[in-house]
Amino acid sequence: CFNKSMLRSALKAANRALVIRRPVLAFRDYHAPVRDMAFILNDVHNFPAHYRSLQHGEKCDKETLDMVIEATKQLCENELAPLLAVADSEGCTLVDSHTVKTPKGFKEAYQLYMESGWQGLSFPQQYGGQGLPTSLSLIQSAMIAAANYTWLMFPGLSKGAISTILLHGSDELKGKYLPPLVSGKFTGTMCLTEPQCGSDLGQVITKAVPNADGSYCISGTKIFISCGEHDMTENIIHCVLARLPDAPVGTKGISLFLVPKRLVDDSGQSGNFNGVNISRIENKMGCHGSPTCQIEFEDAKGWMIGQPNRGLNHMFTFINTSRVGTAVQGVAAAELAFQNSLWYCKERRSMRSLSGPKEPEAIADAIIHQPSVRTMLLTQKAVVEGGHSMVYECAKIVDCMQDCEAAGDAEGAKACDERLAFLTPILKGFLTEIGKEAADLGIQAYGGHGYIKDNKAEQVFRDVRIAALWEGTTQIQALDLLGRKIMLQKLKPIAEHCSEVRSLCKEHMFSGGALGAHARSLLYHTLEWQMVTYLLAAKAASNKEWISSSSVDYLMYSGYLTLAAHWLKMEAAAAAKLRAGSADEELGFYQAKLHTSAFVFDRLLPRTRTHKAVMLSPVSSVMAMPPSDFSFDHAR
Repeated sequence: CFNKSMLRSALKAANRALVIRRPVLAFRDYHAPVRDMAFILNDVHNFPAHYRSLQHGEKCDKETLDMVIEATKQLCENELAPLLAVADSEGCTLVDSHTVKTPKGFKEAYQLYMESGWQGLSFPQQYGGQGLPTSLSLIQSAMIAAANYTWLMFPGLSKGAISTILLHGSDELKGKYLPPLVSGKFTGTMCLTEPQCGSDLGQVITKAVPNADGSYCISGTKIFISCGEHDMTENIIHCVLARLPDAPVGTKGISLFLVPKRLVDDSGQSGNFNGVNISRIENKMGCHGSPTCQIEFEDAKGWMIGQPNRGLNHMFTFINTSRVGTAVQGVAAAELAFQNSLWYCKERRSMRSLSGPKEPEAIADAIIHQPSVRTMLLTQKAVVEGGHSMVYECAKIVDCMQDCEAAGDAEGAKACDERLAFLTPILKGFLTEIGKEAADLGIQAYGGHGYIKDNKAEQVFRDVRIAALWEGTTQIQALDLLGRKIMLQKLKPIAEHCSEVRSLCKEHMFSGGALGAHARSLLYHTLEWQMVTYLLAAKAASNKEWISSSSVDYLMYSGYLTLAAHWLKMEAAAAAKLRAGSADEELGFYQAKLHTSAFVFDRLLPRTRTHKAVMLSPVSSVMAMPPSDFSFDHAR
């Protein structure tokens, strides 16, 4: 049963870890941005009021939120961040077909995480969780992601497995596997991709043959399985897509199965190995701390999750969880890149400012005084803080959807689900692309030193590069947004979303100064966004290639507009604080929000001009050339 003593215990565990902290390298690590978090959570999104509006929100007040953030801060800064560079240099090691060794310190950090009860923070008390709102877990994950994303993948993927089993599994599967997953004793994975297919899962050929006892024999090869084997827990639960013998072809013939690494007896104890063998781990560009495995399922025993031939539908519970998690990865990379860049740009001295010396007593001015450097830093800052706001908004919607489900409000849950379905590809696609840019700017801010591994800037880029690829590439997200979410639903989602943004604009468009000007600019872009959508729908009626050729630019346009909308909210909240007469030490904090919002509207939102032009350019410039003419020298 939830009580705050559990959170206090987690704080004590985090403080104990300080005493036994392992020696680490002497470079600057992640610092939890708790002041910015408090502003976005409390002043912009008013999470305390949000929690009070939930049926059982009394469990989660501002004190609870603050305690979770403080304990997670200790975990991130003292345990996880120091392991980031170690994990990159050590990587994971394949010992044998059942053993992968994780980097030094990962297992101990996971044990601390598990003992603190963090894995079950937002899962039902019935299975050993604390029953707190899902948003609290997502807020925590966003902090951990910036400290050490590859470590987060182990418990993060498990949360997707838990949600999938919770929503679609039988009572027997829930009772047997959820308690150890919720406690963190077991971890989970999702097994979709095969050598011959990635995004096109209709080509899956892994077999599931029924056994007399109601289980299934699972046989096939799965590749690119993150955290598919490791030494951090005694058992791993794989959620595997496979085909029954009489299954229809294509995606309508895929079922979902629970396949443990070790068989679990009726008492919950892990026993013999289960025909789940690791044949290789990938040698990757980044994310060295998490093993990416090729798994050979050789007559492994599995149990069906949900209904036959509905596996892909069920697996989307896991996939959508992972897509939001990948959006968090993009923001986390921007956060880490910004933190690395900022201190360097304040300390690195080179030349004098063009407007005159800023630090005349020093041999040269710090490079932060150069406009081109500030442009990089402000881009990173805008992405970090705006990205956090975008993620937190989705977290609130998840809470509301689950609250409606618990109350039996099917219509309310459906409305929340549709809203999430619209926003998810924007978050996943846009935040990973712009997060990748922020990480690249982190290298650029260092100049030549950014290319040197010891300075850690290049690792941030290598680790985040995968974010725009896995869980559906940016191109797949863009097609999902424009094709499936908007066009197939006859433009209803974009109309509803634009209506909400227009309401936000109208609230502030008659304000004086920059706030009113920014609201009017956002209103113009929102009207244009809807108009461009109608134009693309008309063009696609005669040529479907318009959807694919314009979709990525459409997604990026959508992302910049959404980022600007969140900065308008933050600017309004900061302006209100300044009008209320904030304490002197807070003036600079709120004024910085106004400055950054001005940068977003002056320097980032105008990028939509290019995206609009490309969206509406002729399809023929992309599709007219025959494949044979792409080169007359190679690939003939």
